[in-house]
Order: sequence, then structure tokens, then C-alpha cells
Amino acid sequence: MKIGLQINRFNWPGGTPAIGPTLARIVRSADDAGFDSLWVMDHFFQIRGIGPAEDPMLEGWTTLGFMAANTSHARLGLMVGGIHYRLPGLWVKAATTLDVLSGGRAWLGIGAAWNQEESDALGFPMPPLGTRFEMLEETLRIAHGMWSGDRGTQESFSGSQFTAGRLLNSPQSISRPRPPIMIGGGGEKKTLRLVAQYADATNVFGAPEMIARKYAILREHCEAVGRPYAEIERSTLQNTRLSASGGDGMETPDAAAARFAPLADAGAQHVIVGIQNIETPGVDVLAARLAELVHAIPTS
Repeated sequence: MKIGLQINRFNWPGGTPAIGPTLARIVRSADDAGFDSLWVMDHFFQIRGIGPAEDPMLEGWTTLGFMAANTSHARLGLMVGGIHYRLPGLWVKAATTLDVLSGGRAWLGIGAAWNQEESDALGFPMPPLGTRFEMLEETLRIAHGMWSGDRGTQESFSGSQFTAGRLLNSPQSISRPRPPIMIGGGGEKKTLRLVAQYADATNVFGAPEMIARKYAILREHCEAVGRPYAEIERSTLQNTRLSASGGDGMETPDAAAARFAPLADAGAQHVIVGIQNIETPGVDVLAARLAELVHAIPTS
């Protein structure tokens, strides 16, 4: 099984001046340990369940560029981008730029978004959900066009939400036929249908029985559109806190890996882990052990 690391908080010892050095240390250690992917959230305030809105939060694409400069192997992406934060051409150009400058290691992670609070606070217009799904599908169509051929299709695009006069993309991405597209979310009627039509990977949350259900529905959508189900990488986002001895709400690497093993039985091929104490000295060694154990879990 593949393993990824999602870095979802930045309230680390040393305050703001320490964020850059700490992040560089974390991603270098994870890259050296063999993590397959590294991710940050696409939020501007901290989200519920992790911390108060006032906790530090970095803009995602800028952070990924910094992470690219401090790593050599792992793929890099947003888990996942909020569709209404950027226009389609910027989504594709940002992912292409990251791919080119990282040597072909970018993901385009994207979804329909949900955080009304931060959108209202910072002035991002947040259309109704149905409109955001239209925006998402048209962005995916534009992405496929811009990542076609040597410099994009260079044709025009006209949809209900977006119009583009020329789908030019130069330089073209190093990843071919495109940087892989991951759509986040488990919506059974729309989100998973868009995965089947346009994406290279899906990401869903939950316990093994929940993700097994989502993957089964994705398979049905693939059959409906004539897409081989095996073409789509199945990932899931999970969380842990690591310690050498466990206890007090923490897990040893062995215990975490044992908890993740049933996810593979449910169909997951890539577990992306938010290690909530990743900045703590010594946890990088435990994370490396976790990566080793997860890589040994067989997948279907």
C-alpha cells in the first residue's frame, strides 16, 4: 500500500518564524523515509476538528512550491483544492508549474469545497453546491484540454459557468498524459461520477465498511461511462498521533499500521495520514517506521 502524509496544522513551537524551518524538516524527513505523497489542505483558516479558526494556516499552492524545493521523490498536492477559490486556467497553470519545477511530481487535488465560514470572512464568492459542481466539471474538462498534446488543445471552451478563448498550456506538464487528478469527497451521485469520468484517483474518508461502499459505487459509475475501474487509484484520508509506547490517545507505528490494514481489504491502495504530532522531535523516526509497515500491506 502507498502512504502519504497530510500536513494539516502549523501551530508549532517557535511561532511564525519557526514555520518554514519546521516544515522543511518535516517534509525532508518524510521524503527520505519513502512517503509516496505529501499534501496540505486548501484552506485559509484552520478547520473544525483540528483547531480554532485563528490557528496558523498557509496558502496551499505557495506551500507546495516550498515543499517541492525541499524534497526529491514524493508527489505533492492539495488535499483537496476548493473549486471556487480559483478560476480553471489558474488551477491548471498552478498544477503545471508545480509539476515542471518539481520534476514531474504534482497532483491536481480538487473538490466542490465546503467551508462557508472562511469564504464569507475573506470575500470568496461561494455559489450554491449545484453551481460548484458545474464549476468543478467544467474545470476538469478545461484541464483535460490544457494537458492535451504539446501545448494544450488551443481550442476555445464554452460552458454554463466558464468561457475560455484558447486552451494553451506552455510549458506543458512533465507528467504525461497529465499530472494525476484526484477528486476528494464521497458524494455518491455527483462526486464519484466525476471521478469515473475525469479523474485518476479518488479520496474518501471513513472506516473500512464506509470506504468499501464508496469504492463499490465508484465501480458502478465506471461501468456506466465505460471506464476501467482499475485505472483509478483508490485513496483514503486517516489520522493518527504517534508515540513509541502508545497510550494517552496515541498509537505506536505497529498499532497504526494494524488499523490501516483493513482499509486495504476494503479496497484502498493509498492511505494518506495526518500525523497530528509530526513536528515533535523523534516522531519522524516513528513515521518512517509507519511508512515501512504500510508499504508492506498488500492491496487488491
